[in-house]
Amino acid sequence: MRHWLFKSEPDVFGIDHLAACPDGTDSWDGIRNYQARNFMRDDMKVGDRGFFYHSNTKVPGIVGTVEIVREAYPDHTALDPTSNYFDPKAKPDVPRWVMVDVAFRSRYAEVIPLAILRETKGLEAMPLVQKGSRLSINPVSKAEWKIIEKLATVA
Repeated sequence: MRHWLFKSEPDVFGIDHLAACPDGTDSWDGIRNYQARNFMRDDMKVGDRGFFYHSNTKVPGIVGTVEIVREAYPDHTALDPTSNYFDPKAKPDVPRWVMVDVAFRSRYAEVIPLAILRETKGLEAMPLVQKGSRLSINPVSKAEWKIIEKLATVA
């Protein structure tokens, strides 16, 4: 099993949105970065776990966990001209973009702020805390996962 970090803006799609979905499950769509796409397409497997991170908010940080419940499949939003994620270069017969399905697993009682993550010993190499890191999906090592779980209080 691998571990991941999924970033999303809470006013666009936050952990509460996911928890409110039928069965607490929804697609993680709209990824338009090749490296993040490759993580989803090539590396994510059913059963992998992920942290749900709220970005572009007053206190950015990890707010809970998810689980991959469906492996990569074509992202239909790339083909929809009314979607914010439409890609005119995408073709139905050769999917350019993919998505995975994630299921809500836990909500933390308190946000684990980015500032705390940056100060926590053992997380120095984590892509999230690196300057200039902007990927919406990042791998998390097993050691990093354990450290962050110790910082969390489940609601």
